[in-house]
Amino acid sequence: MEMHIAPAGVADFHQVLADHPRYWGERDLRPLHLLALVQEFASTCLVARAEDGIRGYVFGFVTPDGTGYAHLVATREDARGTGLGRRLYTAFAEAAERHGARRLKAITSIGNTGSIAFHRSLGFDTEVVDDYNGPGRGMAVFHRDLPLDAPRP
Repeated sequence: MEMHIAPAGVADFHQVLADHPRYWGERDLRPLHLLALVQEFASTCLVARAEDGIRGYVFGFVTPDGTGYAHLVATREDARGTGLGRRLYTAFAEAAERHGARRLKAITSIGNTGSIAFHRSLGFDTEVVDDYNGPGRGMAVFHRDLPLDAPRP
């Protein structure tokens, strides 16, 4: 089945929310989905579309200091293990670089071992930052330099 990655639109955002359990299972992360990201940073909010709908997405932006921040990255349950997450990250990194990003950053909860392993497989350095998300709410913080195909030290 043919699939292409393109900037997300408002209708895509609403479709992702309608299909939320297919991406996140029992975890309710709808409050982290901000329409303003799609409205203001459309070129770095991407969806992977196929005939059967949105297979995955990444919502992110580039900070003024040149960091491409990946706020949300998800693949639909029937698209996991296909390399789609890696393809979405690559497309996001390329879009972020076009907007001046020199590095990437993402965060996840300390217990999200799947996300931690995925980011490490992409060459991200991982650091646990205590109180990152408020008192007693540490997070795993990921960093890596761009471009993605640059040799790692």
